[in-house]
Amino acid sequence: MLKKIIFALAALFAAISFAFADVDVNKADQAALDGVKGIGPAKSKAILAERAKGGNFKDWADFESRIKGIGEKNALKLSDAGLTVNGQAKVSAKKEDVSDKQMPAAKAKATK
Repeated sequence: MLKKIIFALAALFAAISFAFADVDVNKADQAALDGVKGIGPAKSKAILAERAKGGNFKDWADFESRIKGIGEKNALKLSDAGLTVNGQAKVSAKKEDVSDKQMPAAKAKATK
């Protein structure tokens, strides 16, 4: 009985870890892309066709410019769902601006 419980917990843990695995747009096949929330069969085919035509995506900006219907907001949603470009998640421009503005204030406090 204890072995069954341990096996069930191990299987559950494995399933959860696979569910949250990142999918790199430059390495994924159609099935992996379809597994990302927000990407359906048509979008995954478009991604694979563009990747075959123009090569790997350099970064998120390249991905957004080459795939029709992917803009800043949609790219952030896809990144949150586990999509990466060259292993990198999409970072919001607003988050970058906020951290850059907060940095001098933090330095000023540290020097006082």
